[in-house]
Amino acid sequence: MRLTPGLHDRVSMARSSCVEAVSVKMLYAIISEDVPESGPLRAKARAQHLERLEALRDAGRLVLAGPHPAVDSPDPGPSGFSGSLIVAEFTDLAAAESWANDDPYVAAGVYASVRVKPFKRVLP
Repeated sequence: MRLTPGLHDRVSMARSSCVEAVSVKMLYAIISEDVPESGPLRAKARAQHLERLEALRDAGRLVLAGPHPAVDSPDPGPSGFSGSLIVAEFTDLAAAESWANDDPYVAAGVYASVRVKPFKRVLP
């Protein structure tokens, strides 16, 4: 079946529009280290921090997120946490860095440092 030139042009344009509309996203690891005695600072900003993570989750972009207990225990008690790990999907490194820098934990002084690195998921 041969398409008439006008129809062929419209089909080609539609195909190229679909390809352009699909943006390739990558995963990024956001690795944060807490300041000493970060517990009270975490507590004050936790609700806003979780809201942002829930928004990523609801958008289907969050792979995992959670804190690093300061001791070898699922409930570190008064030892608290030493940092956090977030793995999520962003369009590029700059977008991931911007999102990480806007974290309420950054504004509250919870983190001593934040690193953002591209992440390649292998398993599961």
